[in-house]
Amino acid sequence: MEKIVYENYSELSLKTAEQIAAIILEKPDALLCFPAGDTSVGTFNRLIEMNKAGEISFKHCKIVGLDEWTNLGKSKSENCFSFLKKHLFDHIDYSPENLCFFDGESAYLERECNKTDQFIRENGPFDMVLLGVGMNGHLGLNEPGTSFDLYSHIVDLDNVTKIVGQKYFTGDVSLTGGISLGVKYFMEAKTVILQLNGEKKAEIVKHLIESEISTDFPASVLKSHKNAFLLLDKEASKYL
Repeated sequence: MEKIVYENYSELSLKTAEQIAAIILEKPDALLCFPAGDTSVGTFNRLIEMNKAGEISFKHCKIVGLDEWTNLGKSKSENCFSFLKKHLFDHIDYSPENLCFFDGESAYLERECNKTDQFIRENGPFDMVLLGVGMNGHLGLNEPGTSFDLYSHIVDLDNVTKIVGQKYFTGDVSLTGGISLGVKYFMEAKTVILQLNGEKKAEIVKHLIESEISTDFPASVLKSHKNAFLLLDKEASKYL
């Protein structure tokens, strides 16, 4: 895993977007995976600017959602897909038939896993997966203790995720479960970009660099990926 430290969040966002844009320019129908998370918003804004300027197009890209909360009920309007719609899809030239996202409200979650696995089989492997790291080291909703040998799967949420996840909702919501792409997809991807920013993630970054590869800290597995990039701003790298 190659580590690159940028001066600030703005530069981190720009350089991440440029790396993703280069992949799209090389392969206009690339299979991409984007996360719903605060760190990625700056990158999305840069990609939107490039798209509006005619520098890149998402029209032929295939895009898969990283994960989704399940059984949100009335709060489903603030789910992961809605986050990406608000911060990315509402502003770019994507083709709706090229999107594949989990329906966390489905009564048949295994069917959602199978649907997504089929889409990836037909269009994969991933050309690029963009990821953040949770405060417990999770990737997507691959919580501590989750096997690295899974594709799409249903998740029981870790207590840390239940607490931290509240920030994405305007009111209190009962977060109990999720559905996620498995780590096996990340390890099979041609490029993985792991993006962290801010002082709040500095301890996580330090642990990631120093830890052994273990399911106790899922992000550690990317240290063995053939083409993974750890992109940080200075605040996130302060303990290195």
